[in-house]
Amino acid sequence: MENEFLNKVEDNAAVRAWSEKLQSEKGDSLTEGYVSELQEFTRVNAAQNELQELRDIWARWDEEAKQSFYQSYGDISYLLDIKVDKHLFRAMVQFWNAAYKCFTFGEVDLVPTLEEYTALLRCPKVQVKKAYAKVLNGQTFTKKLMNISGMSEPWVAARIQQKGDSKCIPWENLRDLVLAHPDERKRIDIFALSIYGLVIFPKALRHVDEAVTDLFDRLEKGITPVPAILAETFRSLNMCRKSGNGRFIGCAQLLMVWFHGHFWKVDKVSYRVFSETYSPLKEEAAIQRREDISEEKWMEIFKTSRRRI
Repeated sequence: MENEFLNKVEDNAAVRAWSEKLQSEKGDSLTEGYVSELQEFTRVNAAQNELQELRDIWARWDEEAKQSFYQSYGDISYLLDIKVDKHLFRAMVQFWNAAYKCFTFGEVDLVPTLEEYTALLRCPKVQVKKAYAKVLNGQTFTKKLMNISGMSEPWVAARIQQKGDSKCIPWENLRDLVLAHPDERKRIDIFALSIYGLVIFPKALRHVDEAVTDLFDRLEKGITPVPAILAETFRSLNMCRKSGNGRFIGCAQLLMVWFHGHFWKVDKVSYRVFSETYSPLKEEAAIQRREDISEEKWMEIFKTSRRRI
């Protein structure tokens, strides 16, 4: 195990050296003469869905049902217990560099990667080379919901609503199915769909969007949701920064966990992080973090961040 770990460290060092050399030689892809600078203050709306009903349902499940959920959907249930520090989150958004698609904290440039988010989700069925792509002329929203829920077409069609530019289904309807559906497998699937729609892709508050069901319907085929999660995160950050305001509709919980993994000082690294059973989301959900630091203080901290040599 030690040799394998050292090999990975050496590989990472080689990739970093190659990347820095290429950047030095080729420059970047921005238009000649473009000057990258952070915008003025962004008034980001960090509103989140209320998740207590989901937590209550999860708490009532027995261990067998929870294990079945983990085997199909990985560790996403831990996202329900991860708090989003709104002061920290709003401060982070101010340092998103829309030109370079990364956070620029003082001398430090950071961006979430596919590998990091894949490690956080720990979904055993995911095949990292099978990325999600929307299929044109595929099944309708109604048909997808019928497949996932096992309900009839009239039942599904009667509950679909129009929210802005997209169709969706209210969380209340999905909640009732999770509580009363006679098929345990369907209860698990609908619960997972709800997490994807309310936590990972929270476009319309208290509703699950049509695009989410399209992605979710393909999970059983082994596609990885990570590129779509990151794409929505970057798109939403870009939109908020460029417009100077707006609501963030990516997964704030995953972004918080990723941030803490880079910025929180750890006295020593436990051997558990090298175990196949180690769950970063489970560990993060159990940690009590300070929430009394103001947005202004976080911004001061970020401005003075220095690259560690």
